[in-house]
Amino acid sequence: MARSQLLEQTCKSALNRVPHQSRLSFRWTVNPYRGCSHSCHYCFARAYHTYLDLGVGEDFSTKIIVKTNVAEMLRRELAAPRWTGETVAMGTATDPYQHCEGRYRLTRKVLQALVDFENPLSLLTKSTLVYRDLDLFAELDRRTSVSLGMSVGTLNESVRRLIEPGTPPGRKRVEILSRFAQAGLSTSVLIAPIMPGLTDAEDELEPLVAACAAAGIRAVSGVVLHIRPAIRPHFFPWLKRTYPQLDPLYTKLYASRSYAPRSYQEQIAARLQMLRQRHGIELIASRLGNRVHTAGARKELPRPGTQLTLLQA
Repeated sequence: MARSQLLEQTCKSALNRVPHQSRLSFRWTVNPYRGCSHSCHYCFARAYHTYLDLGVGEDFSTKIIVKTNVAEMLRRELAAPRWTGETVAMGTATDPYQHCEGRYRLTRKVLQALVDFENPLSLLTKSTLVYRDLDLFAELDRRTSVSLGMSVGTLNESVRRLIEPGTPPGRKRVEILSRFAQAGLSTSVLIAPIMPGLTDAEDELEPLVAACAAAGIRAVSGVVLHIRPAIRPHFFPWLKRTYPQLDPLYTKLYASRSYAPRSYQEQIAARLQMLRQRHGIELIASRLGNRVHTAGARKELPRPGTQLTLLQA
């Protein structure tokens, strides 16, 4: 992969409002970065780079926007009288723990602000760097509610290296998440994306569900791949080069739609449910309410596995 260019910018606001018509279970997000060095070829957030007059291909993986003042702006917004303490979601677009977080530590600063204001958080990541901040997650958990989800699409390393080359191995992600579970935090795994003909078979999914159960992670959900129009010019040529045998299947499933047919999604949902029952794993509820927080009180949160799913498996 090409070396990333880190493009520092200041932001006017840290909190992003999710449109009311959205089916997502949260209303506010914080994204310290735009673009992502994880380089996942399927990532729907590639489309957002077009808003910056950048490309959805290599630009997304190598031209990373760094919001250098995001934590300061967040503190200002959390202190505003109109802020009611709603749950903040992170990891809804690009990963807050991607590689440059090791240098900038913006996500850690955001976490510290949430701790200081006792504001609930739901965070989803693919990165093992999250373990660096276990102390802040634990402190936030003592003061209010926090949930952490790890997105793991496969334990098959030959597949992972091709579909998401900038990410750590799936087993390492599960291992890191287990340390948060051992610390008593709310944890879950989101199997995402489940890719037709590649990671959707029972013998691909079961090792991951079993690993979660063995690691003490009690909640697992999944989401089938969706391909938004803006990323099709990147995804389909990549697929044809990398997995040419799958091109006819994907053309059939996604020829005129972003989402796989409901019948296929229901088939995957049934497969995952069977595996969860086999290994004693819970299903994450798909639409938990986003309740208002009052300082020091613990409220029910949408778990991180619900963040990016529309039809859960």
